Amino acid sequence: MGVVEKAHNVKILGSGHRTIILAHGFGTDQSVWKHLVPHLLEDYKVVLFDNMGAGTTNPEYFDFDRYATLEGYAYDVIGICEELRLSSCVYVGHSMSAMIGAIASIARPDLFSKLVMISGSPRYLNDVDYFGGFEQEDLDQLFEAMQSNYKAWCSGWAPLAVGGDMESVAVQEFSRSLFNMRPDIALTVLKIIFHSDLRHLLCHVTVPCHIIQSMKDMAVPVVVAEYLHQNLGGESIVEVMSTDGHLPQLSSPAVVIPVVLRHIRCEIGV
Repeated sequence: MGVVEKAHNVKILGSGHRTIILAHGFGTDQSVWKHLVPHLLEDYKVVLFDNMGAGTTNPEYFDFDRYATLEGYAYDVIGICEELRLSSCVYVGHSMSAMIGAIASIARPDLFSKLVMISGSPRYLNDVDYFGGFEQEDLDQLFEAMQSNYKAWCSGWAPLAVGGDMESVAVQEFSRSLFNMRPDIALTVLKIIFHSDLRHLLCHVTVPCHIIQSMKDMAVPVVVAEYLHQNLGGESIVEVMSTDGHLPQLSSPAVVIPVVLRHIRCEIGV
């Protein structure tokens, strides 16, 4: 196993000719795909990994300078592809990893045959003629709560993000992976995500994109999915699911899995 593979806990499952990369979002790790993976193994080679900073990675490897922007994570994805000698992969990215995949595809379009974006957003802050869902005051309060009592913040954020109560299995799983992050790293990563503005890069994304979005998502309004569709540089398609929450692959797998499988298998315009 190479250095990059080891650092990111890379796992390769299945033995199909086509490769699918599954990339998780903030506060989770590769286990967030546990409901989807069994449906892929017969037909695809599946690459799973943990973003640096996830609770399953070594916090000593988290370079605050490298990960001061999402580009650092995009270079990690490219590094994993290069170390595994992958090309023309189907990349499925959730939340922050949807945009990480977009950035990586601009630098190395040869690595990806398509991007499947789940709950992705190029900007979370509202702006003139743009609705991202948050005002700066909202984010300031959120960051302050994280700093003052991280565990209490996790307990409050998990049900909000997932769209359920603390008793639901999905909320408990998300809480667990949030708790596992080192608090200073979690705060840094969330600040980078919420302060990012990648709208200017969208026109440079030429790899076909499949945009999948929950009808109700406290982090990403439905209009953001349409914004992505209108502004990406290549072909794209949008599907809004009748699901609640920012982590539908955890909270509503019965709805999400058939949708994701269809977008993995189908080509835009076919």
